[in-house]
Amino acid sequence: MNKYSQGFEADTGKILNIVINSLYSDRDIFLRELLSNASDAIHKRKFSGQTNPAVLNKSDDTIEIEIDKKLKTIEITDSGIGLAESELAETLGTIAKSGTSSFLEELSGTDSNKDAAKTLIGQFGVGFYSAFMVADKVVVTSTKAGTSKAFIWESDGQSGFEISASDQSRNAGTSIKLFLRKDAKEYLDLAKLRTLVKKFSDHITVPITIKDNENEAEQANSAQALWTRPSSSITGEEYSEFYKSNFGAFDDPYLKIHNKTEGSIDFTNLLFIPKTAPFDLFEPERKTRLSLYINRVFISKDIDGLIPTWLRFVQGILDTTSLDLNVSRELVQNSPVLRKISKSITKRVLSELKKTLKKDPKEYDAFWSQFGKVIKEGLYEDFENRDKIIEIIRVFSNKKADNITIHEYLENMVDGQDSIYYLTADTLKQALSSPHLEGFKSKDIDVLLMTDPIDAFWMSQMAQFNDKKFVSISRDTYDLSEVGSKETKTPKKSKAAKGTIELIKSHIEELVADVVESTSLVDSPVRLIAGEGGLDFNLERILKSQNPEYEGTKKVLEINTSHELIKKLPKKSIEVQKSLSRVLYEQARILDGEMPSDAQKFSEDLIIVSLND
Repeated sequence: MNKYSQGFEADTGKILNIVINSLYSDRDIFLRELLSNASDAIHKRKFSGQTNPAVLNKSDDTIEIEIDKKLKTIEITDSGIGLAESELAETLGTIAKSGTSSFLEELSGTDSNKDAAKTLIGQFGVGFYSAFMVADKVVVTSTKAGTSKAFIWESDGQSGFEISASDQSRNAGTSIKLFLRKDAKEYLDLAKLRTLVKKFSDHITVPITIKDNENEAEQANSAQALWTRPSSSITGEEYSEFYKSNFGAFDDPYLKIHNKTEGSIDFTNLLFIPKTAPFDLFEPERKTRLSLYINRVFISKDIDGLIPTWLRFVQGILDTTSLDLNVSRELVQNSPVLRKISKSITKRVLSELKKTLKKDPKEYDAFWSQFGKVIKEGLYEDFENRDKIIEIIRVFSNKKADNITIHEYLENMVDGQDSIYYLTADTLKQALSSPHLEGFKSKDIDVLLMTDPIDAFWMSQMAQFNDKKFVSISRDTYDLSEVGSKETKTPKKSKAAKGTIELIKSHIEELVADVVESTSLVDSPVRLIAGEGGLDFNLERILKSQNPEYEGTKKVLEINTSHELIKKLPKKSIEVQKSLSRVLYEQARILDGEMPSDAQKFSEDLIIVSLND
């Protein structure tokens, strides 16, 4: 086969430029990334060998680092699964990762912000390209396990790469030769490389040896799985480096959970909860990020059922001796042992999150801002753990103007209150300005403000908590007259008020289900609430986004008959009465985040009302 050239895809070229320029000050991590890739390749070969013994390595698996001080090169060689010709082009020439465009948009204009760039790049797992931080040319030679042909991939990290067939026979695996930049000669120092291997990759279970032109090869890592060691013997720095090396992170985790469970089922878990949400957190195809090991032999990174989907941001290792190493992947996935382990891990994560919430609510709120929406999926999906999940959620209190727990809300309920009141809205700003809150403010009753789309759904599933019913103040029927110590500021019913209600209703009866006198409005003239069996605007908007043909239901218009505007309405001309009635209706829609039902008519009505004020 002749050598052929191929250009990088556009996104790959952009990311290469960002990696080289934005991460330049932290380029030690290139070694961590390449050694992690080598370790993964060896694990993949072992796993493939369970069903295809022909690909297994007949000798011991190794990762070798060879320094050539004369040529100024570093070569990293592994005995892993290797790459075929097409895989070299596909894997090293493109970044086939969902959300790449979003990644580039996030970095746009922030090239000088190295910390931001490091965090973002860590989320996208572009570790191989870190080689170009220290090398002005990279040559990859690889032989796919089970084949005999070797292929060479070569690039300067600029416009593209070349691929050619090797005329030398090589064992299965991959070697990556880095031709170092002039300002990266420090990595030819044997002592420095030993230090970096010890720091970043000591936990890798494959022996990593280093040699140069003058010294014999020596092992630089302990090759002991970190999670098999007692947690008391592991330093915070070791945990941090393990997390960064294995999961492509550039910052410390928010939470680490390391436990060994013995009994009818034996397993060890080393779990990490990140501080920052990955870009693909809400991608439908995103899977959990737990790696399954059986007796320290890597099985898979994407076994369904290791953890619930609402905990898909949890990363880590699960190692068990209670599963048969030779069992098929399908049987592993459906194993009752795995289901028991999953339940245990889920409870442990919930328990640890509850502890961190109690210890430092403000730090927990930073975590919640990243992952709260996902956790609340569990309230909707996971009946078994629902009561535990609700204990760790954060909700915004209208009364305290801050996040609180549901338990805190219950502790601060006023006399006579037997319900948990909440309001759903698109944004917090919209919720805070809502007329629905007025009656509750006047009586010092707290209302939980819910602004995530999932809130309307989990509320309908939850219904109540600790025998207290959840009540939507824009949809459900409620009576505040006996709640709290303050008198409710409600208008006194009179014949005149009743006549005004009927008057308004006659002008807008085609727009509403009914017009009634309000018992909760204080300052605003009107508000819209859901009719009998109807849905509030927020839930209707969600349903419309899923089904554009969904039209929703007519609402009930509540009138504050004590408001001066309402009192003046019967004294106006018929034309002004009609226009003002419609303006009041449209105003109520707008306050609920809706557009006017008829923008042109709304504009005309505003002109009529303003000219006859």
